[in-house]
Amino acid sequence: MFKDKLSLIPHKPGSYQMKDKDGVIIYVGKAKDLHNRVASYFRGKHTGKTAKMVSEIADFTYIVASSELEAFIIEINLIKEYDPKYNILLRDDKTYPYIEYIKHPYPRLKVSRYTNIKKSDNKKLFGPYPNAYAARRIVNLINRIYPLKKCEGNPKKVCLYYHIGECLGYCEKKYDEKKLDSMEKEILSFLNGNDSVLTNRILTKINEYSENLNYEMALSLKQELDYINIVLSKQKVELHDLVNRDIVGYYLNNGLISVQVFFIRNGKLVGSHNDIFPVISEVKDEVENYIVKFYNKHEIPKEILIPNILDGSMLENIVNTKFITPKKGKKKDLLEMAISNAKITLDNNEETINRKIERTSGANDELEELLNMKIHRIESFDNSNLFGNYAVSGMVVYKDGVPSKKDYRKYKVSVDVNDDYHTMKEVTYRRYFRALIEKTELPELILVDGGKAQIHAVNDTLEELNLKDKIKVCGLVKNDKHMTSDLMDGDTLEIYELDRTSNLFHFLTRIQDEVHRFTINYHRTIRSKGSISSVLDNVEGIGLKRKKELIKKYGSVVKISEASIEELSSIIPENVAINLKKYLEDFKKSN
Repeated sequence: MFKDKLSLIPHKPGSYQMKDKDGVIIYVGKAKDLHNRVASYFRGKHTGKTAKMVSEIADFTYIVASSELEAFIIEINLIKEYDPKYNILLRDDKTYPYIEYIKHPYPRLKVSRYTNIKKSDNKKLFGPYPNAYAARRIVNLINRIYPLKKCEGNPKKVCLYYHIGECLGYCEKKYDEKKLDSMEKEILSFLNGNDSVLTNRILTKINEYSENLNYEMALSLKQELDYINIVLSKQKVELHDLVNRDIVGYYLNNGLISVQVFFIRNGKLVGSHNDIFPVISEVKDEVENYIVKFYNKHEIPKEILIPNILDGSMLENIVNTKFITPKKGKKKDLLEMAISNAKITLDNNEETINRKIERTSGANDELEELLNMKIHRIESFDNSNLFGNYAVSGMVVYKDGVPSKKDYRKYKVSVDVNDDYHTMKEVTYRRYFRALIEKTELPELILVDGGKAQIHAVNDTLEELNLKDKIKVCGLVKNDKHMTSDLMDGDTLEIYELDRTSNLFHFLTRIQDEVHRFTINYHRTIRSKGSISSVLDNVEGIGLKRKKELIKKYGSVVKISEASIEELSSIIPENVAINLKKYLEDFKKSN
């Protein structure tokens, strides 16, 4: 098929791009020898994901580079630009939590996800921690033992924490600089791995509480200490040079690759991460690509240990840290342990992973066969309102059978009546008009959960935007028991009966449940905000400060409406309290 074109590819490094029949780039790779690599896809038999990708290739292009490093950089940039469906997609999960120590203007601790942390000279980072719960418990315990700043903002007077000895009175500048320095040294020493600093402090506190017959507080601290000891016991001391390093090992079997990352901080193994995904290209290329993507989202340590098959010098140029292949000693033992864990994880999960592939990309393939079309991206919409109020819509996105949560979208709707047709028309018009303006990716299929009315609304939108021939619409149909049973073709209104035991049926109902969950959660949030914050915005005399105080004390419109004018007057002036009560009575009648 490509015999003549293949013969023209030079034996040089570069990046290649595989395209489908519509000219869409479905895979981007790199090679030391472009000719040999590209030709390998069209020789012999392939299995799994590679076979599926090859079956979709209708054309290919390539870019010759001066070196393998340049080819790697081109590959990375093209993957970012085109997001090809067969390239590695990292799990769409949150990054690991870290503890931030913020020094100025006042010392305090905060738990943050790595991607949300803004770097500055006033901060020190500690982690990653295995989960946010563990990080928060450690922060809470340090706050109980040391008088750090705990409240938000800058109150005019010292708060309760100062009076119970858990704050130095930063707002009134009552603190002693020497005491502050001593406290900071102890906290940083503990967070850097000196466990005895904090545990000794806690034991002293427990003894003080016991001597004062405050057994409840003593028991509470003892329970916290027990938890911290469990967390610390899992962080086995591995290396004594205290260098922050990661260790990357992998294992390949039956077309699946398992990559294991260990996090070593201050000589201790503090956590690990594993991903399993299908192999499309050379294993070396797949793992190198994975490493680059992984460190786009995670903290880059001073040193990363890798197997010798990987090109450390090339990775150093991209990731900007030191890559080492250890030859002997403790570091080599740790690398072998990472490889062993990668194998164990794959062995334990291979059957589950294959079942998941059947339920996701396999079900997506079934849908392609049913509708006789290629489907990479599905977008599904749902609407929610409360008697015409707080109308919202949600959109979820599935790529090759897997939810792509970064592409989910929420919409506030201007339609003020319970009208599915106009709500759906407004939301889909906004979505696809913007996509055309910004030239962003369009779906092959739109899935709605409302029968003919919603199908007509979406089709009318696509007609207006000249997208009718580019995007197909289908609707999920319910039976007389109000349970999803069939799929309706949006063009012909033909009904496809679905086998309730099939992967396809479960796939479609998962999308239906997911968009419903996403939209309902957004509706609850809007309703909650609307039922207190926006209500208070409409009362004369209530500004931002008073609104915050009312929300902090009462938390809901119901509780505010139950409060007496005298009670409200302790927070706001009496005349404003009278206005608020009157407004709430009117609001209740109109809703």
